[in-house]
Amino acid sequence: MEPMLGLVKTVSDSIQIANGVLATLTTNEDKTRAALDPFMLATDVADYLVRKGVSFRETHHISGRCVAKSEETGIPVNELSYEQMKAIDPRFEKDISEAFNYDASVERRSAKGGTSNSSVMEQIKVLREMLG
Repeated sequence: MEPMLGLVKTVSDSIQIANGVLATLTTNEDKTRAALDPFMLATDVADYLVRKGVSFRETHHISGRCVAKSEETGIPVNELSYEQMKAIDPRFEKDISEAFNYDASVERRSAKGGTSNSSVMEQIKVLREMLG
């Protein structure tokens, strides 16, 4: 029984701490955007190739080669030239540059629990209903 009561106390304390953090939280969009790293979009490169008909298992390796080329050259992955990308895999087309858009990346994740604006709003709605 004692371990159970300890667990309840820990969860209760954690909820109080989370409540305090969220109640006083302020965000700074400029600092948040400045902290974005093009490597965060490596999955978007893989997803781009999936939309071109390449299997995800293969696109994962291709995306990894793009990251490796970026690290090797010191050029951010989103600034690799079309020619450099095409040399990594011939299935890249000029529209690959569209994969390097943070806002579009967030919006492409529209599945339940995803990061798109509509998905987040749906999650907020569900939580509000749960809280009454």
